[in-house]
Amino acid sequence: MTIKLFDRRKARTRFRIATNAAGRPRLSVFRSGKHIYAQIIDDAQGATLASASTGEKDGKVSKSWNVAAASEVGKKIAERALAKGVKAVVFDRGGYIYHGRIKALADAAREGGLEF
Repeated sequence: MTIKLFDRRKARTRFRIATNAAGRPRLSVFRSGKHIYAQIIDDAQGATLASASTGEKDGKVSKSWNVAAASEVGKKIAERALAKGVKAVVFDRGGYIYHGRIKALADAAREGGLEF
């Protein structure tokens, strides 16, 4: 049952992003039990512009599943996006509720200079 509800939330979020994105790339987030991943995707070209995760070798945190680790990923993705010249994105939380690690990542990306 929860998988179906997750898919409904994900489809609803993607539909709203597709209709209101105005040509901006999207910041897509995936959360597993152990890691959190973020990608900036340009849907017009079908290419990933920047990515960051807790599983990377550089700057690895001791606990990769907590809010502090998610905010580190948010800082990394903002830094890499600004290096590529991307300043404004659309936040794609997928089917995840905007709470906890997802919120920490988004807040850190905003503090890093991304606008969404």
